[in-house]
Amino acid sequence: MNGLGLLQHLSIISDPRQQWKVEHKLSDILFLTIVAVIGGAEGWEEIEDFGVDHLDWLRQYGDFENGVPVHDTIARVMGMLSATQLQKSFATWMKECHEATAGEVIAIDGKTLRRSYDKGRRQGAIHMVSAFSAANQVVLGQVKTDAKSNEITAIPELLELLSIRGCLVTIDAMGCQRAIAQKVINKGADYLLAVKGNQPKLEEAFNNYFRMEMFQHPDSDSYSTQESGHGRKETRLSLAVDDLSILSDLVFEWPELKTLGIVAAVREVGGEPAKDIKVRYYISSAKLSAKELLEASRSHWSIESQLHWQLDVGMREDDCRIRREQAGENMATIRHIAFNALKGETSFKAGMKRKQKRASRNNAYLSQVLAGLGVS
Repeated sequence: MNGLGLLQHLSIISDPRQQWKVEHKLSDILFLTIVAVIGGAEGWEEIEDFGVDHLDWLRQYGDFENGVPVHDTIARVMGMLSATQLQKSFATWMKECHEATAGEVIAIDGKTLRRSYDKGRRQGAIHMVSAFSAANQVVLGQVKTDAKSNEITAIPELLELLSIRGCLVTIDAMGCQRAIAQKVINKGADYLLAVKGNQPKLEEAFNNYFRMEMFQHPDSDSYSTQESGHGRKETRLSLAVDDLSILSDLVFEWPELKTLGIVAAVREVGGEPAKDIKVRYYISSAKLSAKELLEASRSHWSIESQLHWQLDVGMREDDCRIRREQAGENMATIRHIAFNALKGETSFKAGMKRKQKRASRNNAYLSQVLAGLGVS
């Protein structure tokens, strides 16, 4: 974070309430919710409790003329607030405070908020599609889709919010679509798309071409790494192919296509012969070496290990039952803001949960975390 002000970006969000009924400023409610989540609050009552415990400190940053809003007020406002406006404000802020570098891997993937479904109202679980900077470990933006299958329509909307010129955008097989590839190119970036059964002709072309012995061929552009631990040995191999003729006429369907990639993971346990072999296929508009291919494909999964896992373990996102109106979607964005703020504070070397606990009991540290949001 470079100190640009998130709250200034949030100030453009329109207040959905009837103004003659307003007792607490929208900016105060948003600020309270953000800092309470930074401090580990998981529900409306906990957000209210955080505000009561930190009221004097909160008044250094906001008005809070009528004290702390009760949890029902916080829940009502966060349910009414435009999720689209909040997401756009967040993405605009990240454009200004995160400067993408050439070749930076931007991983795009979806995550379901498992407890956000409402059986009684026939409301499905919220599914958020996020863009994650693998190198800097920050969320760049997110949009909601009603189901995983709708990621195809959500990803272009997310790409429109981002500044990704010169970056390498990685997406799993769900996003291996021509329109998405073209959108990435139009944004001045390159794509690396995983290929599976949803593109059967592409997958068949790879299957007809690939043999495991190609990794050992002296004329091939191949690369490998090996890791051992806990009685296991995992070997990862990659092969970058610039001969696009193996795709025949399919090559003309993918914009700016330059590299075909094959990545294999071979796992051995206890010295036994390898039984677990996974092979993945990729297409890319970037001219990638085998080493670059392997590193980029591994970087993509940082969105699972560094973002989704920490949201679940550190912030208990999967246990959150907030779902009324737009509140569930808005709280997902608030958690991303809190995640970025806590990640950006590096003086305290600790995990997400420990940082949250320190922020909840130490106002000086909480102010230090907020400095990364441009709040002073």
